[in-house]
Amino acid sequence: MNWDEYKKQVKKSDPNAKEILEESEAEAAIISALIRQRATLGLSQRDLASLCNIPQSSVARIESNKITPRLDTILKLLNEMGLTLSVTKMPASKG
Repeated sequence: MNWDEYKKQVKKSDPNAKEILEESEAEAAIISALIRQRATLGLSQRDLASLCNIPQSSVARIESNKITPRLDTILKLLNEMGLTLSVTKMPASKG
């Protein structure tokens, strides 16, 4: 069974697990985008932290998903890397 098949099975069997999985995937997508953009720009965690006036350890903890940062911190990181946060309507649930 691959990851997508497993997710489908879990989502069908447990509504709470479905929500947790979807939230985790959304968090992972944001973190992945931050890491990818930082690498593309050739910035170290220390460089990015300095630009945002936050400790390097905070960037490390955010990137390793050890903390849930405040929205203003996420926006600061995104802004310094030339990214924006976009909110879109979720597709209708299919049952």
